[in-house]
Amino acid sequence: MLNQFVKAMKSEGLSDLVIRTFSAYYETLESGNLGQIPESAIHPPTDKSVLDFSELSTDQDSSMLKKIAVIKLNGGLGTSMGLSSAKSLLPVKGNMTFLDIISRHILALRASSGYDVQLLFMNSFATHDDTLKYLSKYPDLMKQKLPISFLQNKFPRIKQEDLAIFDHKDKNKRWNPPGHGDLYLSIAQQGILEELLANGYCYAFVSNADNLGATVDTTIPNYMEKHDIPFVMEVCERTEMDSKGGHLAEDSQGQLLLREIAQCPKEDMDSFQDIQKYKYFNTNNIWIDLKALDWHLITHDGLMLLPLIVNPKVVDGQKVYQLETAMGSAISSFAGAKAVVVPRHRFVPVKKTNDLLCVWSDVYELTDQYRIRMKSSLDKAPLIELDPQYYGQIDQLLQRFEEAPSLCGCKELKIEGDITFGKDVIFDGRVKIKALKPTKISNRLLTGELLYD
Repeated sequence: MLNQFVKAMKSEGLSDLVIRTFSAYYETLESGNLGQIPESAIHPPTDKSVLDFSELSTDQDSSMLKKIAVIKLNGGLGTSMGLSSAKSLLPVKGNMTFLDIISRHILALRASSGYDVQLLFMNSFATHDDTLKYLSKYPDLMKQKLPISFLQNKFPRIKQEDLAIFDHKDKNKRWNPPGHGDLYLSIAQQGILEELLANGYCYAFVSNADNLGATVDTTIPNYMEKHDIPFVMEVCERTEMDSKGGHLAEDSQGQLLLREIAQCPKEDMDSFQDIQKYKYFNTNNIWIDLKALDWHLITHDGLMLLPLIVNPKVVDGQKVYQLETAMGSAISSFAGAKAVVVPRHRFVPVKKTNDLLCVWSDVYELTDQYRIRMKSSLDKAPLIELDPQYYGQIDQLLQRFEEAPSLCGCKELKIEGDITFGKDVIFDGRVKIKALKPTKISNRLLTGELLYD
């Protein structure tokens, strides 16, 4: 059966490393191992494995910047918000997109330090062209030593019923992105890792392009260099909102690992979502010692085999499996890896229109270094819940908010119904608004519970 997949991958021009990696994962699936991590095999991480960011030395050694390459995961289309192009092209602060803010932050770092911090985007086939076209407005970025963009790989989809290759008249639907765990394979096979090391770069800071809180800070790589730490995952304390996200744990040998919800057996789900037991979630801000990564690949025949995530999907009515891996799960591949508990302002993801409205608002502001920061008077962002029927898609949000409202005095916002907000709208305290018919509100201070009928 595996021969079908190997033949298809070769015909697509995929490299031997990609084929060998997929083959190893397929054999794991074929053996009946669905990548589950039972509660009996793990326990919460111990204090020696988890560091607090506030306790690390805050001495900022700007010379560390000459050793850092920044990699942004930029393969997502934002389909959950109704987009068909790269999510990073969305305006998030004024007229500036994610790509604008990320690019200007790196250019500001270069200008202030004099060091050539490298910026690379890992794109999918769906985002590569649009990203390159947009970034052409920053010619100085395009002159850097390494390519500004590289493509992640793809794996063939698998029929659930017999584990055979999934055939479809639409060629693109035969393939799936293999998750951001593909990063390690991509930079190795495409020569990027070798080129980074040859140019004196020692650390890679990797994060999601839609997390504007993930800006370059030399505190962690400085600590890694002083204490010879090969891999660091930035984590935050879990809240009820984070209970379904992947959490940090340790195995019986004391090695840190990451367990995603897809890897949790159903009978262990209560424990998985217990935020008092498993206190930390992965922000997907990762720091990698590139020499340690290179050595790992050398000693493992060029492969970085990560804990498998078997993702069941339905494509045009047919049940398939997608074999995926998570970038953060590589923490279990490095002895001496650590987690660092960082402030919540380093985790500002935009996954839904709720998140986007908050970033649009006056809750967040941009510094002169293009770092997004919550206003100093605030300790946390408001909890926002928008009616998905009327605000779930980007075009709906734009249609119903004429301009970004003021939310810096808001603790919680819940909107039900078809409401259009004009200019100068201020939400204050805990606000719950319900409209039984289409309604427009402008020039108002809104607080408490309001009903429009």
